[in-house]
Amino acid sequence: MVADEEDEDWFEKAFEEETEAESEAEPEEEPSGSESGEPSEAFSEAPEEPSEPPEEFGEASSEPPTPAEPEDEAEPGPESEVDEFAEAFGGGADGEPTGGEEDLFEDDFAAAFGGGGGGGPGAAPSGGEDDFGFDLDADVGAGGPGGFEEDEEYESDIARIDFGIEGLDEMVQGGVPERSLIVAIGGAGTGKTTFGLQFLHEAIQNGERAVYITLEESRQRVVQSATEKGWEFDRHTEEGNLAVVDIDPIEMANSLTSIRNELPRLVEEFGASRLVLDSVSLLEMMYDDQSVRRTEIYDFTKALKDAGVTTMLTSEASEDNPFASRHGIIEYLTDAVVVLRYIRPEDFRETRLAVEIQKIRDANHSRETKPYEITHQGISVYRQANIF
Repeated sequence: MVADEEDEDWFEKAFEEETEAESEAEPEEEPSGSESGEPSEAFSEAPEEPSEPPEEFGEASSEPPTPAEPEDEAEPGPESEVDEFAEAFGGGADGEPTGGEEDLFEDDFAAAFGGGGGGGPGAAPSGGEDDFGFDLDADVGAGGPGGFEEDEEYESDIARIDFGIEGLDEMVQGGVPERSLIVAIGGAGTGKTTFGLQFLHEAIQNGERAVYITLEESRQRVVQSATEKGWEFDRHTEEGNLAVVDIDPIEMANSLTSIRNELPRLVEEFGASRLVLDSVSLLEMMYDDQSVRRTEIYDFTKALKDAGVTTMLTSEASEDNPFASRHGIIEYLTDAVVVLRYIRPEDFRETRLAVEIQKIRDANHSRETKPYEITHQGISVYRQANIF
């Protein structure tokens, strides 16, 4: 039981500490857990008594905040471990008062997923020039409506969504089914992270909420990268429409059972419609045994589907096969596979980027390979162009 509690505390701590900066901007009414309000109720550790959150956390925060006494948290082993995780993820850097493990969790973690009004739309992504070394004959391939072979939308009652990427959305007749599990496979520099950010930007533009979990970059770097493209992730995190969390892949692998159990509840309470995990390859690398790796990733993807959100995973491509993931597992566990890759002509004059949709369950889609470009405004797919 102690190990499980430690895992759960750490995972919840990872979410709370990455958004401490956001909680600072909120009214300073919650140094104590006695009047924690709605966020405390939403994330109380005893959901069977949601009507009395002040009593649950009153003892943990009854004493005045003592930011200068870190030794107080060294008494129980689990609390010490939570402190170590907090330092690893930037915890304590802001010098905020900590009235106890439960109180800290209740205030900061609730702030990360508690709130905010609807976010305003950011700058819409747009493409670059229409001619950058590709055949732009509009009469060939997907040059216009009905240009794809699969020119009829898949008839279904399932709600559909767009990727939010110009040109790629036109390659899917009718859109991607909601609550699908999508993977974007590609080598270094093919724009997998940009793909994920743009995918979430589309949701926020539509007045929805989103979660971005990164195992590779810092939270600050992710927010900055999106903001530079005009997507205002900094503002959306402050307004509570977006949660950006960075987690160490080793710690995530060690606590995957806890995360798997908690993630659906956290996503539901936050109200997210889309989630991105960048990247699943780092998580896969934590398991040496192939059978264990497959079982763990399968259980994790199942938990993501249970969360009821449309999820995008990014994955490194295999060194030997650009059309397959590094470990050859994730593409078989997902509902949709998008491949981002390089095209290098024989004369080596210019390296180009190309995208293709390998599969989307319950949706018709083009199987053509189309060029795309990564600009300061995001990814644009040139659906009227052909590789030559």
